[in-house]
Amino acid sequence: MVANIQQGLEPRRVRNYNGVTVIPDILIQEKGCGVPGQLDLEPTSHYYISQRLKLHYVDWGNSNKPLLALVHGGSDHARTWDWVARALRDDYHVIALDLRGHGDSEWARGSRYTMIEYVADLAQLLTQLDAFPVTLIGHSIGGGIVLQYSGVCCDSVAKVVAIEGLGPPLRRLQAQKSSAHGHMQEWIKQMRDLPNRKRRRFKTLDAAAQRMREVNNCLSDEQARHLALHSTNRDEDDMYSWKFDSYVNAMSPYPSRAETTLNVWNLITCPALLIGGEDSNAPDVEKDERLQAFRNAQASTIPNAGHHVHHDQLEYLLRVIQEFLGRSDTPSPP
Repeated sequence: MVANIQQGLEPRRVRNYNGVTVIPDILIQEKGCGVPGQLDLEPTSHYYISQRLKLHYVDWGNSNKPLLALVHGGSDHARTWDWVARALRDDYHVIALDLRGHGDSEWARGSRYTMIEYVADLAQLLTQLDAFPVTLIGHSIGGGIVLQYSGVCCDSVAKVVAIEGLGPPLRRLQAQKSSAHGHMQEWIKQMRDLPNRKRRRFKTLDAAAQRMREVNNCLSDEQARHLALHSTNRDEDDMYSWKFDSYVNAMSPYPSRAETTLNVWNLITCPALLIGGEDSNAPDVEKDERLQAFRNAQASTIPNAGHHVHHDQLEYLLRVIQEFLGRSDTPSPP
């Protein structure tokens, strides 16, 4: 296959990730998650600057197609979307971001990992690419990010999909009684404690993959190894450690304001698809009272899927998303 570098796509080749020589191939045969005819595709890596940070994203080519951006969740990375990207790239110019402090993006100085920082980073990249309107898909906090962007920059978005992206239940947010100063005191304590938190390290890549399967037992061995390969750095002592900055899991210095979030969601003018996993700990997305905040939204629950819906039930998820986006090669799920 001849690569079209202008469109951001590379041919399959032997690569060295973390000292491990591999031939990229993410066909998940045992779960039927392979995308026929797409096994030779590898995205190209690109960088951009946002708020003085060097941030990374991957490009799946087809720059003449409408832009579709994938935004991962907390402690994750851009390559978590590989299976989804391969399935959608025939119809879209697909890119996937590494959020600040994640994947191959730079860690933030001063531990600035708030929602508005993530939204600003996304806005910076999309402005540079200048291919509006864009379609957005996000998972977990990535879902929150794409919803926030869609409200703030409503004229720039064609459609938005949030997978497990509504955040904590509304009543839990409304029940928070801590004062602003009390919340900030707790945040300061957390900032002082984080440097002493021991980072998890692994002797082998297989051990890192095993840890991923412990967290999500729906992962196949192939999925877990692929994710671990792109989730870790190999240190000087040959040990493997997660790429993400431990500070990304810190609380915000300011209390959450549910009404502020709902107000932003109410500004979204494009169609929105809200997806939840049937086995997730999150509230039932189809019964969530926050649906009323959206002008034009539909909700869908994916059966036999936990929080990581795109790993647990890829084919089902793709059918739901493709139907929403206006393309479906297969009948809708029952």
